[in-house]
Amino acid sequence: MRPLKTIVTAFLASAALIAPVSAQSLIRDTEVEHMLRDYADPLLDAAGLESADVHLYIIADPTINAFVTGGQNIFLNTGTIIEAETPNQLKGVIAHETGHIAGAHLARVNDGIGAAQVPMYISLGLGLLAAFAGEGGAAGALMASSQQFGALSFMTYSRAQEASADQAALQYLETSGQSAEGLVEFFERFRYQEVMSDARRFPYFRSHPLSSERISILRDNADAASHANVDDSPEDIANLQRLQGKIYGFLTEPEFVLYRYPRTDQSLPARYARAVAYFRVARLEEARVEIESLIGEEPDNPYFQELYGQMLFETGHIRESIPYHARSVELEPTAPLLRLNLAISMIAADDDSLLDEAEDHLQVALDIEPDNAFAWYQLSIVHEREGDTALAQLAVAEQAYASGNADRAMMFAGRARASLEQGTPAWIRATEIETISAPMAAEQRRQRRLNAH
Repeated sequence: MRPLKTIVTAFLASAALIAPVSAQSLIRDTEVEHMLRDYADPLLDAAGLESADVHLYIIADPTINAFVTGGQNIFLNTGTIIEAETPNQLKGVIAHETGHIAGAHLARVNDGIGAAQVPMYISLGLGLLAAFAGEGGAAGALMASSQQFGALSFMTYSRAQEASADQAALQYLETSGQSAEGLVEFFERFRYQEVMSDARRFPYFRSHPLSSERISILRDNADAASHANVDDSPEDIANLQRLQGKIYGFLTEPEFVLYRYPRTDQSLPARYARAVAYFRVARLEEARVEIESLIGEEPDNPYFQELYGQMLFETGHIRESIPYHARSVELEPTAPLLRLNLAISMIAADDDSLLDEAEDHLQVALDIEPDNAFAWYQLSIVHEREGDTALAQLAVAEQAYASGNADRAMMFAGRARASLEQGTPAWIRATEIETISAPMAAEQRRQRRLNAH
């Protein structure tokens, strides 16, 4: 898939990588990311945190879970998004996790793993797209490096930390003019989890244990807050419901999607979910009917345009996909993933007259997300097709550096530097990558030797 993109990542548990138990992956989607950022930013501001320093990650997992790790990183399972009955419930969970960050509740764990980090995004979904586009090498490299992570055990917060995060969440919601009712509702819905065995609990309630006393305290304080009666707007509720349909369509077996959203349901979320479900089982004509109805209703929605472009691209209608991706970029020019989609379609069209524009879109995307490894790889393809091997090698070095492959980064940066004119910005950047990557590569080789023994 492309709007919901599987992220290839080395994932960090509390102290070490855990062997996969069930297939889980980080995903990316501009529309979902924007919704979560809209929810999170007022809460982060209320907590005195810099929004740009706090990263939000989405895990493709139907169970309920949310947690912080690796510093100021908030992770949310798609199950948490789908199970939220209102935006306020989801905001309450984010507020609670923000409380853990502001309270430095993972500081001791982070001291032990501070050297580790979540590498930037290489998309398995885009690897598949590269295969469709005839870029088998890209597909193989991406899919070979894909890492899935399974049911992970995260540290369990203490009662004191949970109480602290609860009170902080109440404060952030109140400061930002929002009700804490959603947070209390969320916990009340899953009160039964406190009597479940640990193995049967949702992951969230294993690391964030509930108690009747805790919920009662939350309820009393939420009811006493001055913004207790502030409700979600109908627009916010409708937006959450449409994104729940989209996520469900991408991550659930199509037969279940069509059961939950039958054809008799002509709501926008239902049509969104069915459009994705039909597309996933190659029922393109039925998918077209649904997506065209959505575009007809909201012609200026960039995400409907993006989805139609994806459908066409992945079913071999590459030329036809370009105008839809171009329209999505026109409607939301600051979204790097939308520009990346457009560039990929242009590159796959096998028309050299489109390469300059594809390069421009990739450069804008990389200005916004300089660590987007797959964008760097696509840029290397453009440079190679334009006959500029040195810049292609530099782009491959950037890709390897962004994805944490120091050996490869050092090797390709060295090749690029040898061919570039000394003193130019490209030569300087190649020199920087080679210099920085050398000690990193040596350390990675040392770690591999240690692990081998």
